[in-house]
Amino acid sequence: MSRKKVVAQGRRHLDRTGEQGFTLVEMLVVITIIGLIMGLIGPRVLNYLSESKVKAAKIQMQSFASALDLYNLDTGRYPSASEGLGALVQPTTGVAWNGPYLKGAALPNDPWNHPYLYRVPGEHGPYDIMSLGSDGQEGGSGTAADLSLDAINTVGKN
Repeated sequence: MSRKKVVAQGRRHLDRTGEQGFTLVEMLVVITIIGLIMGLIGPRVLNYLSESKVKAAKIQMQSFASALDLYNLDTGRYPSASEGLGALVQPTTGVAWNGPYLKGAALPNDPWNHPYLYRVPGEHGPYDIMSLGSDGQEGGSGTAADLSLDAINTVGKN
């Protein structure tokens, strides 16, 4: 080999030594900073997500109420307890049904993937619509609290 080739290869080797990457300490500092940011911001984001599910359930229940009123105008009655909210998307026998009264072929579940409860007659009106919240059981607090159409309408009037 000529001397020029050996010197050129030596220079390439010297140039690569400056490209070694990050040290372990630098990586640990970055991971710690990311962890701190997620620890501070993460709970806020999760809280907004749970609040948005409650708002979505309220909007869906109000949509059901509007659809039930249209059903009542067409048929002269609200769906019975045995027909349930399914009468808004599927025709029932012996009724002048002009539906579907809700978009889509299926009745949507609440944002926590539990079915809505429909009671006829209702405690405060001709019907009650309820969501059992995130836990799917009666009672609870926070996002696990039950949501009812009557409570939503009462809050909206005050």
